[in-house]
Amino acid sequence: RGDEDAMKAQTVQVEFYVNENTFKERLKLFFIKNQRSSLRIRVFNFSLKVLTCILYIFRVLNEPTDGYAGKGSYLLVIRCVMDMFDPGVPVSVAAICFLETLLLTYLSYKGNIWEQILRISFILEMINTVPFLITVIYYPLRQLFIPVFLNCWLAKHALENMINDLHRAIQRTQSAMFNQVLILISTLLCLIFTCICGIQHLERAGNKLTLFDSLYFCIVTFSTVGFGDVTPNIWPSRLLVVIMIMVALVVIPMQIEQLAYLWMERQKSGGNYSQHRAETERHVVLCVSSLKTDLLMDFLNEFYAHPRLQDHYVIILCPTEMDAQVRRVLQIPLWSQRVIYLQGSVLKDQDLFRAKLDNAEACFILSSRCEMDRTASDHQTILRAWAVKDFAPNCPLYVQILKPENKFHVKFADHVVCEEEFKFALLALNCICPATSTLITLLVHTSQGLEGQQSPEEWHRTYGKFSGNEIYNIVMRDSTFFSEYEGKSFTYASFHAHKKYGVCLIGVCQRDSKSIRLNPGPQFILSSTDTCFYINITKEENSCLKAMKQGSHCGKTRPPVQSIIASMSTVAIDLQDTSSRLSSRANLPPEPTKTESRRPSIAPVLEVADAGSLHTDLSSDQSEDEALHSTDDLSMEGYIKGYPPNLPYIGSSPTHCHLLKEKVPYCCLRLEKGCQHNYCEDAKAYSFKNKLIIVSAETAGNGLYNFIVPLRASYRPKKDLNPIVLLLDNPPDTNFLETICWFPMVYYMVGSIDNLDDLLRCGVSFAANMVVVDKESTMCAEEDYMADSKTIVNVQTLFRLFSSLSIITELTHPANMRFMQFRAKDCYSLALSKQEKKEKEKGSNLAFMFRLPFAAGKVFSIGMLDTLLYQSFVKDYMVTIIRLLLGLDTTPGSGFLCAMRITEEDLWIQTYGRLYQKLCSSVGDIPIGIYRTEVLKSEPCQSQFSVNVDEFEEVQEPSGRDFQPGVQNTEPSDVRPLLRRKSIQWARRLSRMGPRHLTRHTYKAGQQRTGLHPRSERQELAELVKNRMKNLGLSCSGVDEMCESHTSHSYVLINPSADTRLQLDDIVYIIRESPLSFVSKNSESRKSSCGNRLSGPGL
Repeated sequence: RGDEDAMKAQTVQVEFYVNENTFKERLKLFFIKNQRSSLRIRVFNFSLKVLTCILYIFRVLNEPTDGYAGKGSYLLVIRCVMDMFDPGVPVSVAAICFLETLLLTYLSYKGNIWEQILRISFILEMINTVPFLITVIYYPLRQLFIPVFLNCWLAKHALENMINDLHRAIQRTQSAMFNQVLILISTLLCLIFTCICGIQHLERAGNKLTLFDSLYFCIVTFSTVGFGDVTPNIWPSRLLVVIMIMVALVVIPMQIEQLAYLWMERQKSGGNYSQHRAETERHVVLCVSSLKTDLLMDFLNEFYAHPRLQDHYVIILCPTEMDAQVRRVLQIPLWSQRVIYLQGSVLKDQDLFRAKLDNAEACFILSSRCEMDRTASDHQTILRAWAVKDFAPNCPLYVQILKPENKFHVKFADHVVCEEEFKFALLALNCICPATSTLITLLVHTSQGLEGQQSPEEWHRTYGKFSGNEIYNIVMRDSTFFSEYEGKSFTYASFHAHKKYGVCLIGVCQRDSKSIRLNPGPQFILSSTDTCFYINITKEENSCLKAMKQGSHCGKTRPPVQSIIASMSTVAIDLQDTSSRLSSRANLPPEPTKTESRRPSIAPVLEVADAGSLHTDLSSDQSEDEALHSTDDLSMEGYIKGYPPNLPYIGSSPTHCHLLKEKVPYCCLRLEKGCQHNYCEDAKAYSFKNKLIIVSAETAGNGLYNFIVPLRASYRPKKDLNPIVLLLDNPPDTNFLETICWFPMVYYMVGSIDNLDDLLRCGVSFAANMVVVDKESTMCAEEDYMADSKTIVNVQTLFRLFSSLSIITELTHPANMRFMQFRAKDCYSLALSKQEKKEKEKGSNLAFMFRLPFAAGKVFSIGMLDTLLYQSFVKDYMVTIIRLLLGLDTTPGSGFLCAMRITEEDLWIQTYGRLYQKLCSSVGDIPIGIYRTEVLKSEPCQSQFSVNVDEFEEVQEPSGRDFQPGVQNTEPSDVRPLLRRKSIQWARRLSRMGPRHLTRHTYKAGQQRTGLHPRSERQELAELVKNRMKNLGLSCSGVDEMCESHTSHSYVLINPSADTRLQLDDIVYIIRESPLSFVSKNSESRKSSCGNRLSGPGL
């Protein structure tokens, strides 16, 4: 008890902020610190100053002209008449202003009284207030002239303070440009008003000018016109004019200089998007860390390609200064009225307010992919997304992220596009479905299909026409295309819509479900409330339907019989050996001479499919592996189907894959080094049954997981799995090895694409595909477009060494695609370059589409998929559909993308429309396009021969073993004699340059060279590869085939017309029904138009 009393006795109450409770601090809080009260006081002070100036003008206008001394009396300068006004009004105003000035001086005092007294504002206040207060005591001084018009300068000072307090009170910053313009205008008005009033008053002793005469004189004088009809007559007024001119020459240029500086800064940083415009107009905000011309043009061209976005403004918010190229683009009349550039940071609320983000319809946040540290670039993007969501929670957010492991941080965004996810998935599908990257790129670009229509090349016109196909959606009850198929099966509606209208129905979304399902199968019955997704040149709302007259189209001739396909067992899920030599035969085979041959019929597509037959067809693919497994391949006993046990990053979608029952030890994953479990040291020693897929990358990032998964998907047959070899510059970490050790036939090798020995060890000589991923360390260069230089040169070396190798390359900049498979003297390549320039001049967004590597799907740039994010603003389903096509997401009952090759046994089908019917009626597949390969008809301008020329004039003919009858020669018949003649002329010119002393050794070597057949560069390179393989102890079999060159080109036809003729080796893209699970349309059965019932199986 005593201790508690002692503790209470020692307790002391402390009051905080005692100094703010004093009378001076309270006054300071009211007059200065408090923003709103200070603003009110300054408005009141400004009103008083303006009032005094107005009263002075009225006094001058009503002042009597007589009653004083005559002309030349200086008493008129120091005396005035105050009879018309109650003296109490100016005295009261002066008293209020005087007390306010003293109070503010006292509150602002900080130890130096002279600093407060010598201020110009304080001196002017004393001049305009103290004489009025003295007249209260001494009455004769009431006629003393007081320069009340000087209060205009005090009003200007109060206006500046009032604007500052106004900004603080409403928590916003007005444009500095506006403030400076206001200050300049007020300064000019004060100078003119002071000069007018001063000259008018001083000239009372001279010419007795009126107020209007003084105004006229000041305007004429300050405008440097100087008519001379009105001039000051006495020296005080002249002195005043001199002083005012000097002040104007000093003050006005300073104000204009400050205004010009602010104007230049505003040009660099951009302006503001006004609140009124934000409330009356619609706009979107584009947030980038650095703005490049290509990125800007891609965004603007794709964004404004949609008609309903023509009245939208684009606000660009970028922390860097606008460079000269971007400024020139934004000065184009097409963009100058619709694009506004603001320099600022997304992390600053004032900059987001300048962009009026809270009123924006969308915000796009793009990552900087040309950074050395892509993870750091993602971190900046994440912070920007968080800042936008914090400032404007209701603004739709579209985010581009680079690394898949960072995607879950921006999961709250409306749409997220992960660059590495899409990139590796596209590269993987390119290996099994050729040119998938080209197919997807054309689908996500806005085009009207007008590219190449003026080209003399037939394939340009066809390829350009069908490249205009895009993905659209429409509710079935509102559609003319699909409303008649209500209650019919999905495949029935897809086939008949394509046959009748030329549109390709690929997917559907039920009203009570948000999940989109691609090709849900023939067991799916369409409802009027379903949303249909289809591929067409334009959306249905922009289409005009015209009825065709009967008999206006020619009847189709019945195609000849080649073979009868009893089932679609010839349809492969994917393609394995796409690098095999293509047949030069492009036309259909001739009609058979047997009269008894009859063309097999194609079963009609049922309105409602038979449930029993569907079950048999769908289960056939699942049982195929088991039959093959029991008879052919005993090495696949350790394979199972399931989900990968170790996902590399958070947010990765689980995919049903082929896995190993037991994971492989880490030592066995390395291809070139043997271990206690495996003694193989190169790819050839493994004796793989299928050709390799080699991936050259810098590091083993998480994105490679998205490359492996599509190639190991469970719907692929085990017999078709290709071994995967990862050629890595840097060794992978343990986490990555733990992820890939569960997948069959996945290996890695530490090496570089620059090293020929590393390429030969990893099996490039018998690989099906070589995928070259752009390296992160080379993405940043002093010149932007040089970031791809190393990759391009390495791929060109591969192309020259292994001409038949299918090389799939990823580049940073799409413009660099013209350097892939570069041939400097190839006439056809030069013609394509001219064609590309013509398309650019026409304003095409797909000018690069006619480059042979892009059309064939051999080169890809992730920058081309930026339009996917832009299109999602108008088509919110695009990201979901592309992810389903690439296998990045799986939806129960949704199909997947695969391909089939047209063989000789399939040519009896003859047209794409009949193939559409055959696929829909037999297995329920939906075709969406064709990958076509044709033989080039043009010949190169000059053969690339390496001819050894010596001093002898004659070149001996090749020996008989080099020229065999019946063997086709690779070079044109007229090229070799031409080269021989040129070499002889070259030798003669060298001989005329002077005598050459030939030694015996030189003479003997010359005779040996004359007996050799001139070798081509390709033969020399093939010999080099063979020598290196012999030195490494590798087998040279198959090298000659890899070094052979084929003069062919390939291109993609998206949703071709039904009468398109099929050709041999055409590859058809199809969306196959999911073999895993099927979702019924309803728990209850639905009736078709024929009265049949279909019970959909549950999940």
